[in-house]
Amino acid sequence: MVTVSVQGSGWATFAYRFGEYYRSSKMWMPPRLRTREWMFIPFGGGMPLRHRAFDSSQHLRRFLVERTPHSTFYSTAYWRHPDEYKMDDKEWLGADLIFDLDGDHLPGIDDLDFVAMLEHIQVQAHRLWNDFLNPEFGFDEKFLQVTFSGHRGYHLHYRDPDLAHLDSDARRELVAHIRGEGIDVAFALERWQDYDVGGWTDRLRQGMNLTMERLDLVREGEVAEAKPIIEEMVQAMKRSAALRGKHIKRGPTVVKKIAELLAHENRRQRLLEGNWNALGGRGGEANFHRDALIDILRGDSAIILGGAGETDEVVTVDTRRVIRWPTSLHGKCGLRVTELPLGRLDVDSSNTFDPLSEAVALSMGGNMTVQIDVDWARTRIGEREYELNNGEVIELPEAAAAFIVLKGWGKVVSS
Repeated sequence: MVTVSVQGSGWATFAYRFGEYYRSSKMWMPPRLRTREWMFIPFGGGMPLRHRAFDSSQHLRRFLVERTPHSTFYSTAYWRHPDEYKMDDKEWLGADLIFDLDGDHLPGIDDLDFVAMLEHIQVQAHRLWNDFLNPEFGFDEKFLQVTFSGHRGYHLHYRDPDLAHLDSDARRELVAHIRGEGIDVAFALERWQDYDVGGWTDRLRQGMNLTMERLDLVREGEVAEAKPIIEEMVQAMKRSAALRGKHIKRGPTVVKKIAELLAHENRRQRLLEGNWNALGGRGGEANFHRDALIDILRGDSAIILGGAGETDEVVTVDTRRVIRWPTSLHGKCGLRVTELPLGRLDVDSSNTFDPLSEAVALSMGGNMTVQIDVDWARTRIGEREYELNNGEVIELPEAAAAFIVLKGWGKVVSS
């Protein structure tokens, strides 16, 4: 049995505001509406409501107003009978291809610094399209819908009819390439003297130079500067080995040894030319250092799906998945799941998307008194930034109060 717990004290006030929103808001409807299954998570906890189907936006709106949910999802799959309770009875007709990027899964990111986390995951979403989906898979923008998830990340919905029938194995291959799984790093680097090879060879070329610079800091830098680099490289070796189904014990000593080996300019140049024997040593020792450097490089340079690993893979390969409905409100913070043009994912654009302003759907008026329960957190709602500390009591506009309370960062004292 699956139950859902809604965080925060005072959520009933915001449940009412959600109902008001759905009564009059503009609603986006997915293509092939009648073939979609819908799922709703109720406020206050309880079993999700699944296996619902709607034949019009009017019927959906009536449900949302009468039984206002904490969160709303629709199926990425197309079903002949979406309201059947048994999956086999629904009769699968195909599914959208979904890429889900969640900021709290990025390595080294503190999700309590909400502003910084959202900026980092927006960069990853932009990279995903521009570095992989478009140039390497030939995905066409006309089939793409980009949405802010309403909370910690972005969804890329891809609806090319030619790909709707891809099974889970084929979708997993896409994710494996994006994450660099199965890439023959040594072979790719041996090819980098060829011009315009592109793809992973270019990424690894750039990664090798960056990795060597970081190893120079390990060898020559201050202890405080070198320590985090060593720790990151140890984790990179572990991740890379795990992707190959291996558990290999390599620690800081290995990183320091490789840094020492790379102090020789001739050795560095030979490595950049794809000569893996340049690390020296004999037999097992030479192979050990070579394999360790390859694992560091793979872990350092891979551009992956938001760094979220298995979570993102599950969303992409699951052909029966439900995904948050664009224009719905996210029950864990009160922000709207918001569609945006692809170009506005670019954080360097003069017109970059600002989720903490543009996805605010509740009122920025009114005053609510909220007591903070989290040790420390930082966010922004609209133009105002909030640095929150445990125990403080602050007056907030409704949208900011909803964000903090629904995230479990505080509770309503008065309104």
